[in-house]
Amino acid sequence: MPPNVEVRRSNRRRRTVSAYRDGDKVVVMLPSRLSKAEEEQWIATILERLAERERRRRPSDADLEARARDLSRRYLGGRAEPVSVRWVGNQRTRWGSCTPDDATIRLSTRLRGMPSWVVDYVLVHELAHLLIPGHGADFWALVGTYPKTERARGYLEGVAAAEHLPLEDEDDLPGDRVAG
Repeated sequence: MPPNVEVRRSNRRRRTVSAYRDGDKVVVMLPSRLSKAEEEQWIATILERLAERERRRRPSDADLEARARDLSRRYLGGRAEPVSVRWVGNQRTRWGSCTPDDATIRLSTRLRGMPSWVVDYVLVHELAHLLIPGHGADFWALVGTYPKTERARGYLEGVAAAEHLPLEDEDDLPGDRVAG
């Protein structure tokens, strides 16, 4: 068995196998009826699934930049061309920022682990700033081409309220300000 794995068997669990992280340990929950060989097979499978899920939820800077280019192509006609897209840990009240002069986009590491459609929305929002610097009607029309815009804005507004972040102008994304 791999290190830092705790197996919990249950007589009540019939068919499902699940796992979660508890600090640096992975807890795997199995039906008690499984053989040792089945247990080992399931542990390998579930650890692989957990690692894949974590990779998707915590993309690297390179993954983030590739995702931004794909979103620009899909929703902005490929017109927004960032020079760099990266995660930063120094944005306490912003979800993202964009500097149109040098075509750089930065996303707060606080977005890591949020649903991918929320991260995609923030990317589209910042990509749109490469084309339109302000938050006027033309900007919001461009951002609105992303189909989950309203849902993602609501999600982020809820997170901002729960974290007691200052809410900016009601037309802006909570915590969003254009650098420049």
